[in-house]
Order: sequence, then C-alpha cells, then structure tokens
Amino acid sequence: MDSAPSYRGHRYPVEVISHCVWLYFRFPLSFREVEELERGMIVSYETVRRWCLKFGQQYANGLRRRQPQPGDKWHLDEVFIKINGAQKYLWRAVDQDGMVLDILLQSRRDTAAARRFFRTLLTKTGGVPRVIVTDKLRSYGAAHREVMPSVEHRSHKGLNNRAENSHQPTRQQERAKKGFRGVGAAQRFLSAFSGVSPHFRPRRHLLTGTQQRAEMTARFPIWEQVTHVTSRPVAA
Repeated sequence: MDSAPSYRGHRYPVEVISHCVWLYFRFPLSFREVEELERGMIVSYETVRRWCLKFGQQYANGLRRRQPQPGDKWHLDEVFIKINGAQKYLWRAVDQDGMVLDILLQSRRDTAAARRFFRTLLTKTGGVPRVIVTDKLRSYGAAHREVMPSVEHRSHKGLNNRAENSHQPTRQQERAKKGFRGVGAAQRFLSAFSGVSPHFRPRRHLLTGTQQRAEMTARFPIWEQVTHVTSRPVAA
C-alpha cells in the first residue's frame, strides 16, 4: 500500500503541484520554463524546484512499484557526465524491454565501481538475472566473477545498444539544464527522472498511433493514483 504524498501546508492545488513535477521530469525543461508554462497560475521557479525535490522521488517510487517484474536479461552501460567541470560516470542498467533497473553516479569506472553497481543493482531489484550484457570494459568481467559468477556474461559492443540508447533522454536533460551542479543533486534528479520519464515514454517505434494513444490513456490514471490527484470530468 502506497503512503499518500503529504500536501499539508501547500496552498496550491494538488493538480498544479503534480503537473509541474510531471513537466519537469517528463520534458527537458528548466524550472523557469516550467514556471512560464503554468499560465493562469502565478508559480515561481523556486516553488517548482521545492516541489520537485519533495515529491519527485516519491512519485517515481510509486510508479516503480506498479511496474512489472524486470526481465531476466540485463544490459549495463556507463557514460561520462560533467558535473561542475569534473568528469563522473553514470552507470545504468535496463532489462531487455528497456525498463530502467537502476542508475548510479560514480567517480570511476574501475572494478570497485562495477562491483558497487552490481551490488546496488541486485539489492534494488531483489532478483538475479539469467544473463548480463555489457561492453568490453574489463571492470565488468572482474566484478562479475566476484559478485554474480553463476550469471552468464556476454561482453560485446554491438549487443549493448539497448543500454546505450537509454542514456539519450539523460543527455537531453543535461543539455537543457546546462549541466548538473553537484553529484548529490545529479543523483537525486536522475533517480527520480528514471522513474517518471519512462512511464510516459512507451516504446513508440513498436506501436501504431492507435496503440500509442491507448497506452497513454492507460498510463495517466496510474500517475493520478500515485500523486493522489482526484480525477474530475473535463468540461465541454
């Protein structure tokens, strides 16, 4: 049973709060751009920022609890990301259907970093995959032998497109926000973003237009359940 988000002390309606949070994590927008989009309602960008900090992760967790069990084939990848001018590495795991399993920001991409990611991934999912697919980074092989030696490991650059493609929305957000200003802030944003954004990004290339509309029609009520927005009929 999900604990309801606490909106006590907020003078704005729940619909406005959840809509601003949705805009920020769904699209590559800044807080100021979300402020501009809320026409008819005077909401400062600083208020939007506080809402996203308070509710973003809670909404993301609620959506994750409603996801199906992850598949048994996991694709892992890491990309560099600049934070305050320093190079960090964003580790990401998705299953064969593209569902994001976990993300982790680290300073290195050595064996210790790979081992840490494997362990947090197993803890987060609560399961063990049948096979993992990675690129040729040697750190994966060493960590695999230590943490999950019974799992099949396929190491090939061409097999890992699913994980690499999963980084693209993050790159869009990074450009829109002109980079991240701290490791903690980046981890918090990306953790919430990886829970909210994919919910509204069905695999469009596999769906017809009719299927896409039906899928989105089904997904918005789930968002309303998670945010505890009371549905109202649309005025004619």
